Amino acid sequence: MEAPFEDLSALGQSFVDDPHPVYARLRSQGAVHRVRTVASGEFWLVVGYQEARAALTNLRLSNDIRHSTGWSDDGGNSIGLNMVQTDPPQHTRLRKLVAREFTTRRIEALRPRIQQIADELVDAMLPMGRADLVEAFALPLPLAVICELLGVPVTDRKAFHDWYLESTDFSRPEAAAAAAQAMTGYLADLIAAKQRTPEDDLLSALARNMADKEDRLSTEEMLGMAFLLLVAGYETAANLISSGTFALLRHPDQLTALRADWSLLTNAVEEMLRYEGPVETTAFRYVKETMDLGGRTLARGESVAVVLGAASRAPERFAEPDRFDIRREARGHLAFGYGIHHCLGAPLARMQGAIAFRTLLERCPGLALDTDPAELAWRPSLMLRGLHQLPVAFG
Repeated sequence: MEAPFEDLSALGQSFVDDPHPVYARLRSQGAVHRVRTVASGEFWLVVGYQEARAALTNLRLSNDIRHSTGWSDDGGNSIGLNMVQTDPPQHTRLRKLVAREFTTRRIEALRPRIQQIADELVDAMLPMGRADLVEAFALPLPLAVICELLGVPVTDRKAFHDWYLESTDFSRPEAAAAAAQAMTGYLADLIAAKQRTPEDDLLSALARNMADKEDRLSTEEMLGMAFLLLVAGYETAANLISSGTFALLRHPDQLTALRADWSLLTNAVEEMLRYEGPVETTAFRYVKETMDLGGRTLARGESVAVVLGAASRAPERFAEPDRFDIRREARGHLAFGYGIHHCLGAPLARMQGAIAFRTLLERCPGLALDTDPAELAWRPSLMLRGLHQLPVAFG
């Protein structure tokens, strides 16, 4: 008998605004559930901590959509081929090529520049007295950082951001496909320019791999890599900054504690990632062969999504998981995933978060919400968890 499903789309705006009570209810009934959404149809949802870790490391679950039942094409929205869409050994090869360029040294060298950008953005915000923190700070900071790291010209950044927003609006499929094609063309031209005239940036370094006879990146792989690094490098960091700031403002005792003791900052960032991580649910995995997970039988070709946000609030792993506490031992959360697909950019995201929070809190002592928290709108995405806006006043 087929398992009954929970219609997540029917839960409405309350689920978008705060999905955690729903995940807690589902988790109390079992670790793995059959669910449905209008956009994706029926699939399996993993909400338990141990089951999430197991799913993220089980080789019978593939990241390659060609293992999905009924797959025919990508609808025109795919840009190249990247690490998120591949399995070993291809994934291993691609990750190795990026990892040898995305080094700790290269990331650490960005620290002074990240601080400078953060200060410039605060300089622009403070005289206004109030601002939307997403638009004025949380988004432009990581966008500037990742574009400088990759070598995207300043004049092209807004266009790229607009294309990305359109390409992920699946309520308008024709516009989404057109934006994806525009991004593909832009990135292809940019990569070609880096091959002709390399500079001291990550795209130039990767472009050199396209000429490596022994272990070269194909054009499709290079396109996919450039797109993944750009998108994953800024929207998730923006969500961390805005959601983390919101959590602090909603918990003034934690805000006061952090301002009084900056040695808590590193752990505070981990608690923000655990409490309201920037990625709510993984991209789909596809069952390569029938398997059991959490007491459920998953058939070949079925889709599986792992709720990182639910696993990071699992009571079997974290005591009082719905309590925001910057002093708790928060490591072990799954905000950056787990296993071979653990986020390669996690060190950069953590650095940007730490710089952003300290800069904001030190330079804006009167920082406060400038709206009723109930009026804030979260992005209606099962995958990414972020605020549309965060109105603040500077006192």
